[in-house]
Amino acid sequence: MKANDLIDGQKAVITNVSSGKFQTKLIEMGCFVGSEITRLYQSPLGDPIAFDIGGYILGLRKEEADYIQVEASNGN
Repeated sequence: MKANDLIDGQKAVITNVSSGKFQTKLIEMGCFVGSEITRLYQSPLGDPIAFDIGGYILGLRKEEADYIQVEASNGN
């Protein structure tokens, strides 16, 4: 599943950051394998999406969030 597929409030663990034009940028912003990510909310027009990653809020466009592969945490 991709980070973009999470629903508001859902927690997951990052399992992969796909290769491509955003990979380095995402890793520098804390999106690396093993990090917990929580989808917080989406802007009224649908883009960007706010995520909590390592205790800070990160806004990502849908295109960027599609590069982050996640596995939903148990119970969410």
